[in-house]
Amino acid sequence: MKRLLIATDAWRPQVNGVVRSIERLVQDLPQYGVETTVLSPTLFRTVPLPTYSEIRLALAWPSTIGRHVSEIDPDMIHIATEGPIGYAVRRWCIRNGRRFTTSYHTRFPEYIAKRVPVPLSWSYGFLRRFHNAGNGCMVATETLRKELARHGFRNLMFWTRGVDGELFRPRPDATLDLPGPVFLYVGRVAIEKNLRAFLDLDLPGSKVIVGDGPDTTRLKADYPDAHFLGVMIGEELAHAYAAADVFVFPSRTDTFGMVLLEALASGLPVAAFPVPGPLDVIGDAPVGVLDEDLRAAALAALEIPRERCRAFALQRTWEASARQFLGNLVEADDSAAIAAVSA
Repeated sequence: MKRLLIATDAWRPQVNGVVRSIERLVQDLPQYGVETTVLSPTLFRTVPLPTYSEIRLALAWPSTIGRHVSEIDPDMIHIATEGPIGYAVRRWCIRNGRRFTTSYHTRFPEYIAKRVPVPLSWSYGFLRRFHNAGNGCMVATETLRKELARHGFRNLMFWTRGVDGELFRPRPDATLDLPGPVFLYVGRVAIEKNLRAFLDLDLPGSKVIVGDGPDTTRLKADYPDAHFLGVMIGEELAHAYAAADVFVFPSRTDTFGMVLLEALASGLPVAAFPVPGPLDVIGDAPVGVLDEDLRAAALAALEIPRERCRAFALQRTWEASARQFLGNLVEADDSAAIAAVSA
């Protein structure tokens, strides 16, 4: 069995798309002959990320992290994040002549710019150097591929995502015991998620937020009529999706939005802005309404049949996602070998 090392600065107990994507790879890749080891902050002392304490950054010398990689002795290496662990493993690979792939999950330049006055060109310059050192950078959508290519990123590969259709499914008896219709958001409660665009809407029924983050306390105070239910996972989260009437996704900066597929698999139509992420996942499929008028989108989505949403989502499977990921690893390795022979 081949050994894969995934280096990531995002790991449990965080609840986000990066963590869930890696968890599924760990679960699904053994059936294709690949055993996965995750090198994460749980192995080191950590400190909270400034302004975002839920994220813990590893405190370890690059040489210490490198020794961990040497002890694991992987056949393949994938770097999932651009944090301290990702950077240290990248450095080790370059110094030891090892091939590796990366993935681009998060629009850090835009997120950083919302917090501190750092020019986008600086952030993209750092990320371009980080990812271009590898043999392939995996992205979830065509929109993101084109955008990163414009910023000078090379060797871009597709790695889409899937959904667990057994967990996320319609549940006719599900209820949140709130006045309907229920408009639901699931995800981080942070400035980059643009939640005020949802919470400011004049909508009937109830607005529900599932998740946590640095803006939770402030938004609770500013929107006392909204319902903040905190972090949910597993069956509890699946129940919340199934009990809602419309999934409202106000973010303008997501690279994909796995919660969109979870909502759709639960039979929940989507209301969102017509921006990358929703455009890539939903496009013009009649399972959501994408409109710059988010209120109009939310109200129109109430008319979409739930069975149509689920049928659309079930076309995306985690097994197909794992096969695509593995194919990218093989392609990157073969391309590097061909380049070495040709040099």
